[in-house]
Amino acid sequence: MNYLLVSCILISSLSFAGYSISYFVSPNMKEEFERFNLKGFGIYVIILEALGAIGLLVGLFSKPLLLLSSGGLALLMLLGVLTRIKSKDSLKVSLPALFFMILNAFIFYLGISH
Repeated sequence: MNYLLVSCILISSLSFAGYSISYFVSPNMKEEFERFNLKGFGIYVIILEALGAIGLLVGLFSKPLLLLSSGGLALLMLLGVLTRIKSKDSLKVSLPALFFMILNAFIFYLGISH
């Protein structure tokens, strides 16, 4: 496996793991879901992100799991970007979701091509 792919996987998985943990320790995270009128979905999104983070790491040894995890996280972040557009958030606030959507789409692409 090449170093670029491994680096991207580590950046994404550690970021999503950190984000998942912060949901439980930071009240700001839950407030974001409330602001988007998605309060009931918050825990499900966090579970999917945590599973995606774990799946990316395990995906270092299992190509199908890498593709499932990176594709799922890219899709989840696409929905996040669309939610931010709908809420009329600024580009600056939307950049993290956009970045992680592109990063996971890139991981997916690298996973298919290697």
